[in-house]
Amino acid sequence: MLWTIFVILLILWLLGLFSGYTMGGIIHILLVIALVAGVVQVIQGRGRS
Repeated sequence: MLWTIFVILLILWLLGLFSGYTMGGIIHILLVIALVAGVVQVIQGRGRS
């Protein structure tokens, strides 16, 4: 579930970055959320093995 959220947020951030239309800090907030989701996914993955 977190992996899916991570990928979706990362894609949305990249689309916003390259589209030329920026919505201020929202794009950077999406990047931070995507990175946090990715880090949580990695931490949870390591804990299960």
